[in-house]
Parts: sequence; structure tokens; C-alpha cells
Amino acid sequence: MVSIASNPIGTGNPVYVIGEIGLNHNGDVEIAKRLIDVAAEAGVQAVKFQKRTPLISTPEHMRSIPRETPWGTMSYLDYRYRVEFDRDQYVEIGDYANLRGLDWFASPWDVPSLEFLEDLNVVAHKVASASVTDIELLRAMAETGKTVILSTGMSTLDQIDAAVELFDPAKLVILHATSTYPLSPEEANLRMITSLGDRYPGIPIGYSGHERGLQISLAAVALGAVAVERHITLDRTMWGSDQAASLEPSGLEHLVRDIRIIEEALGDGVKRVYPGELPSLEKLRRVVA
Repeated sequence: MVSIASNPIGTGNPVYVIGEIGLNHNGDVEIAKRLIDVAAEAGVQAVKFQKRTPLISTPEHMRSIPRETPWGTMSYLDYRYRVEFDRDQYVEIGDYANLRGLDWFASPWDVPSLEFLEDLNVVAHKVASASVTDIELLRAMAETGKTVILSTGMSTLDQIDAAVELFDPAKLVILHATSTYPLSPEEANLRMITSLGDRYPGIPIGYSGHERGLQISLAAVALGAVAVERHITLDRTMWGSDQAASLEPSGLEHLVRDIRIIEEALGDGVKRVYPGELPSLEKLRRVVA
């Protein structure tokens, strides 16, 4: 059974819900803590961040492009440095997440970032969709021996196959994803949840969503997703490229509430006559078999 910390992941277990804080903290520890509070109060099991070494992870052709930010116009590379947390800040937010009873981990975008997170003893690692083809990074993740969550956006099946082969199936969770922000329904392709389950038997399959609203994520659970990741924000109008495709506090609360209702309603697939049906049976059935 695949697990993250004390949470088993797979059919028959509660859907593992991840609040993706990502960069929606805009480099502010207090905003990060408020988002951790939002996640804890909604009832998710984990929060996730993103960790980069900007000079390595920023594509060369993007580095000098001007970016309008709340701190003025700066190069894209300088912006990437501006929103990164250092070790002390990560210790602070990691301790805060633990105090709120949440697992926490991040998507490392390069090997030094992975080493940074290992030093903080995160409970798992996440492969961002952009990193599916970064074999050096994926091999380093596999060598940690920790559970890895693999997002599959912007990737072909051949690329996903090559990535999956690097990991221990007993320590891997695959998330169906489409890396469009925000995601439109015609690009969601939720039947891939079943397709991935058939292609990688025994590996838990979940869903990472970037859509507006709740319907697609809830449908993913109904189709068998055992983990759901959604970006979260304090306010969708805040500055940042992921904010518009994120859930505000009430939306996250409703998502978790409805996931728990759906997983209970799915049942076990065994047909039975329920106690609640007996009054109707007695009142309405004319011919007794």
C-alpha cells in the first residue's frame, strides 16, 4: 500500500486531498501560514509548495524577459528569486503545517532544490508536470526512497512510461493533469484516470486540477481518483499567474465536503437491500419473490 506519512493512498481509503499553495504566497511567510490555516480548516491532508534554484530551473530564453510585479518591473529571473523562501522560512512554514496536523512537501524543480527539501525531511516529493522529462531529477527523487507523486500534464504516454519506470511502484502516485491555466472542460479528459489505472495496474491514480469551480474535480473522484490536488488562494484577484485557477477558502471547504460525500456514496459495488428501503418494500411491492 502506498502511503504518505500516516496516510494510506488507494481505493478504500479516504481521498488524499492536497492544497497546492505553490507560489500563491507571493514570497510572504504570513500569507503562506494563512493558506495553511485555510487548508487545515477545510480538512485536507496536505499542503504543497514549489522549490526552485532559479538560475538552474528558469529556461535561459525566459530569464531576461521583463515581468510586471507588485515590487515593480524586474526580469523574470529576479522575480523567481523574489518569491523563493529560504531555509529558515521553510522551517517556519513546515513547522506551522505540522502543528496544524498537515503533511507538507514541495515540487523540486532541480536537483539542488531536491537536496534542500531532503535536508528538511519532507514526507514526500512531487514531480511537477514540467519536470516529467527531467530524468536526472527523477532519478535523484527515486533514490530518496520516499513516496513520489507524479503529475502528467503536457506529457505523452511515452514520456510518462519513461518516468514511471524510474520509480518503485510501491512508492508512486500518478496524477492525471492537463497543464492549462485555467483548465476548460473540453481539455480535462477525465477518462484518462481509468486509462492510467489500466496502464499502470497497482499504482494509485489521482487528479491534479487547474479548472475553475468544483465539478471536474468531483467527477474525477467519482471516476476513481484516490488523490486530488487543487491550487488554493486567499483571493483569486490577488497578483500571481496561478491565482485565477485556484480555490478560495469557501471553495476548498466545499470541495473537501463533497469529496467525502461522494466517496461514501460510491459504496462497495455489492448489491443489497438497505434498511432504509424496508418501509418502501413493505408498502409498495405487491409480488413477493
